[in-house]
Amino acid sequence: MPTLLAMPHIHTGAGQHDHTASAFVIRVDTPEPTIMLHRHKKLGYYLQFGGHIELDETPWQTVLHEIQEESGYTPDQLTLLQPKSRIKKLTRSDLHPYPVCYNTHRFNDNHFHTDIDFAFITKEPPKHEPSPNESNDIKLFNRQQLLDLLEGETIENVKEIGLFIFDECLKNWERIPAAQWSSKHT
Repeated sequence: MPTLLAMPHIHTGAGQHDHTASAFVIRVDTPEPTIMLHRHKKLGYYLQFGGHIELDETPWQTVLHEIQEESGYTPDQLTLLQPKSRIKKLTRSDLHPYPVCYNTHRFNDNHFHTDIDFAFITKEPPKHEPSPNESNDIKLFNRQQLLDLLEGETIENVKEIGLFIFDECLKNWERIPAAQWSSKHT
């Protein structure tokens, strides 16, 4: 298992939590659906795209810019997966997309990440390359290949969320253009 290196954190005290937002991107232009994961440059694992929510951002703003930086996708290329039964209007509030998962996990012995995971699909390759300081080691995994990833190649909860997306969200969740949501809610 790779050593977890220090990353920029807003909360640096022992036992504190940083809020993060992540994107699981599923390609549906392949013979069977495939999940895109990148080998994180600092951690060495195949992970979803994502990062820390800055003090001046919403989780939705974070996930959109992290997708662009780390994968090269723009919002107009992505479709957001949302549960069919959800609150669709809330007075005097901006609604955020429903996450596929919202979890807290240990980052290291003294620090935690509370992560909001969103699910997207796309029918095309990204328009752009990842930003120069991001990993270019991006791979597509079908359901079985994701399941077969070994310890040390990914983190177990990444597999579990990916499998939930393959098994539940792709079949049952509503599809909303990400750019449509972005224009209304950022």
